[in-house]
Amino acid sequence: MTTRRMTVSQALVEFLGRQYTVDRIGDSTFRERLIPGMFGIFGHGNVAGVGQALKQWQVADPALMPYYQGRNEQAQVHQAVGYARHTRRRQTFAVSTSIGPGSSNLLTGAALATANRLPVLLLPSDTFATRAADPVLQQLEQPHGYDITVNDAFRPLSKYFDRVNRPEQLFSALLHGLRVLTDPAETGAVTIALPQDVQAEVFDVPEEFLAEREWRIRRPEPEAEDIAEAARRIRAARRPLIVAGGGVLYAFATEQLRALAEATGIPVGWTQAGVGVLPWDHAQALGAIGSTGTTAANTLAREADLVIGIGTRYEDFTTASRTAFQNPDVAFVNINVAPIDAYKHGTSLPIVADARKALAALTTALGGYRAGADLESSVASEKARWDATVDEAFAQDHAPLVSQNAIIGAVNRAMDPRDVVICAAGSLPGDLHKMWRVRDPFGYHVEYAFSCMGYEIPGGLGVKRAALDEADRAGARPGGAEEAPRDVVVMVGDGSYLMMHTELVTAVAEGIKLITVLIQNHGYASIGALSEQLGSQRFGTKYRTLDRERHTFDDGEKLPIDLATNAESLGVTVYRIEPGANAIADLEAAIGKAKAAPEGSGPIVIHIESDPLVDAPSSESWWDVPVSAASELESTKKAFETYIDHKSRQKPFLG
Repeated sequence: MTTRRMTVSQALVEFLGRQYTVDRIGDSTFRERLIPGMFGIFGHGNVAGVGQALKQWQVADPALMPYYQGRNEQAQVHQAVGYARHTRRRQTFAVSTSIGPGSSNLLTGAALATANRLPVLLLPSDTFATRAADPVLQQLEQPHGYDITVNDAFRPLSKYFDRVNRPEQLFSALLHGLRVLTDPAETGAVTIALPQDVQAEVFDVPEEFLAEREWRIRRPEPEAEDIAEAARRIRAARRPLIVAGGGVLYAFATEQLRALAEATGIPVGWTQAGVGVLPWDHAQALGAIGSTGTTAANTLAREADLVIGIGTRYEDFTTASRTAFQNPDVAFVNINVAPIDAYKHGTSLPIVADARKALAALTTALGGYRAGADLESSVASEKARWDATVDEAFAQDHAPLVSQNAIIGAVNRAMDPRDVVICAAGSLPGDLHKMWRVRDPFGYHVEYAFSCMGYEIPGGLGVKRAALDEADRAGARPGGAEEAPRDVVVMVGDGSYLMMHTELVTAVAEGIKLITVLIQNHGYASIGALSEQLGSQRFGTKYRTLDRERHTFDDGEKLPIDLATNAESLGVTVYRIEPGANAIADLEAAIGKAKAAPEGSGPIVIHIESDPLVDAPSSESWWDVPVSAASELESTKKAFETYIDHKSRQKPFLG
C-alpha cells in the first residue's frame, strides 16, 4: 500500500477536496463537490493545523479547497446551511474554528442545522490530546471529568460527533461523518473535534484514502403494499388533504406532486419548509397551513378525514399545536425518507421512502380516482376568499408609517419569479408564510425549524453563493444556456439585524450582491404582539430608553440609532426609504435599482420604517404558548380564558 507522510490537517483538507455526491433523479445523474470550500476564523487552536494545510493547498492548487473568511463562527455555519438548502443537500461547507469561544460560537449553528435536517461539517479545534501543556488557554476544566471539553456540548446538537485524539482515528471519523452528512434520513450537523496538537501531528496516509470518493444520495423506493393501502384509504376518504413539507423539495418531487394533485383534485397545503412545492395560484394550492397559515388551508384542514403528509416533520406550527385537524375520524398517511417523521401521530400507515418515487407510484395506483366535486368547490371558494384578503393587506395605505403587509407585497411584486426571499425570525416568517406568492420551487427560504434571530444575512449570503455557483454550472454544461444568477433578497427586522449583521462585511470583501430589506420598527414586533395576546402588554419588547425611576423600557423615547448609517459604515450601499405617501412606490423602485446593479458590486441595504402595531391577516388558527394560570393583571386573566378555550380543542392525532 502506497502512503504519504502528512499532517492530520493536510490529510483532512485533501480528503475533503476529493469527495463528491452523486444523485440520480429520473434519467439524470448529478455529480457535485460535497465540500466546495471551507470557512474559518483562525486562532491558536487551528492556525498551525488546518490553517497551514489550507495555505499549503492555496499555493499548490487553490481549487482543491478554497478558503473563505467569515466574521462570526455562528454566521459561518448559517452560510453553510443556506448553501446546503439551496443545493438541496447535495453540497455544504466545512467550518474550522479555534478552541474555546471559537468552537462554542458554533453551537447555535449546529443546533439550527440539525433541527432543519441540513448538512454542515463542523471542525472545532480542541485542547491538547497529550495534555503536555495543561491546562491550556481556553480549556474548560471539570473536576469530575478531566476529559470533558467545550466541544462535548456538540454531542446533543449533532447528528454525528467524534473527536480525533490520535491521527489514525481521522480515517473512521471522516468516513462515518460523511456517511451521515449525505444521508437524507440522518443528515444535520456533523462535528469532528480536532485537538490542536493532533492537527499538526504527522502520520502515514494511504493514497487510497486521498483518492476521489463518491457518496450516492439514497432515494429509497416505497413498498408496493404500502402504496396500495394508501391508495385504498384515499379512495375511501371524503375530504383528503395533502400537507407538503421540505422533503418534497429535497427529493425534487414538485412535478410529481403537481401531477398527483391535478390528476386527483386533492388540495395541497404547505409547511414553512415546503413553500414552493406548487405555484401560489395553482388550482389545488391552498397555501400555508397551520398557525401561520391561510384561512383556505386551515378551513380544509379542520374538515379533513385523511391527511397525507409528504416530507413534513409536523412541527407545532404545522399542526396548529394539534388543533388544526378537527375531524373526529381523521387519519394520517405519512410519506417520509426519515422514519422518525413517517411514524408521527401514531399513523398506522408510515411509508418510509423517497417522496418523488412514492408520489409517482401513488399517482399510478390512484389512476382514475378524482376527489368529489364538493371538495373542489370548497377549495376554489376558500382560495378566492384568501386571495382577496391578501390583496387587501398588500394594498394597505397606513399612515404615517407603512404596514409590514404592504412592505411584503411591494417586495413580492418587485422580485422576479426566480429570485429568492430569505428570512428566519420575528413577525416576518409568519407573515411571509401566509402571504408570499411563490412562483418558483427555489424562490422561498425561511429558516423556521430553529427560527434563529440573526440567520437572515449570513443564511442569505450562503444562498447567494449557491445561486452564483448554480449559474456557473448552467453555463458550463454542454449546450447550457447562460442565465443570470438569481437575486437573493433578505427581509429582516431591526431586532435580527442587530443580532448578526457582521456578514455584510464578508459580502463587501467578496463583492457579493446581496440585497437586504431592513425593516425598522424599533423593537421585537412578533414577541410584542404575542405578549399582548398573552396578557403581558408587550413587556420588554420595545427599543426605548430606560425610565430609571420606574425601571421600565416600555415608555421611554425611541433609541436614537440609525441602522442605515450603521450599514454604510460597513461599506454597504444603502437606499433610505423616507416615510410618507410614496414609501411603497419608493421601495419597489429601490428593489428594482438594486436588482439592476451588476454582480460583483457588493451588498445593498434598503432601509424602511414600519408600524409594528398593524397585524397580518388572521390565519383563523392557534399556537400553544402557555398563559399564566394565576395573575393579578386583568389582561392576563382574560388571556388565560381564551387559552383554556383553545386548549379544549387540542388533541393527540392518532391514526
